[in-house]
Amino acid sequence: MINTTDIDDAILVIVDVQERMMAAIHDGEAVQQKIATLARGAAILGLPVLTTEQYPAGLGATTRVVQDALGDAYKPLEKMTFSAAGDLDFMQAFEASGRHQVILCGVEGHVCIYQTARDLHNLGYTVEVVADAVGSRNHTDLAVALERLEHHGVDFTSVEMTLFDLMETAEYERFKEISALVK
Repeated sequence: MINTTDIDDAILVIVDVQERMMAAIHDGEAVQQKIATLARGAAILGLPVLTTEQYPAGLGATTRVVQDALGDAYKPLEKMTFSAAGDLDFMQAFEASGRHQVILCGVEGHVCIYQTARDLHNLGYTVEVVADAVGSRNHTDLAVALERLEHHGVDFTSVEMTLFDLMETAEYERFKEISALVK
């Protein structure tokens, strides 16, 4: 589990939350809002963030909601591989972060999230998929993906659980800011 002693080892990875994809995602607006909350929380907690965009020429850029939440941290990495771990630029940026605990969110749960989580886990990284910040077009596909990831040993969390896990205590210096995010 990620906790305050490990906050310096965690990284937020936001996968493919793109304009043309989100219109088709089941509960896409809610998923975007959860990801935006997580991005704002990462900024407050000082976590590095990597954002990917799958074939942006065809699927568009990251949604405005998520871009606004990321602010200056919005520096998308283009990819064509479904697994971000299969993309050289992503892996170079990820490895350069020096982090080993991945907080993973985005779309689609049964394709890019599933493959990225599985591959990073198989490479020896700790991966937590933020289940309420992951979407797919079809809810069944998402459920199957999460079940398979659990079978592979990947853990699940939620936005609020993640943010409070990282702080570990109400005495954390920015607790009130994080608490206000989830209310």
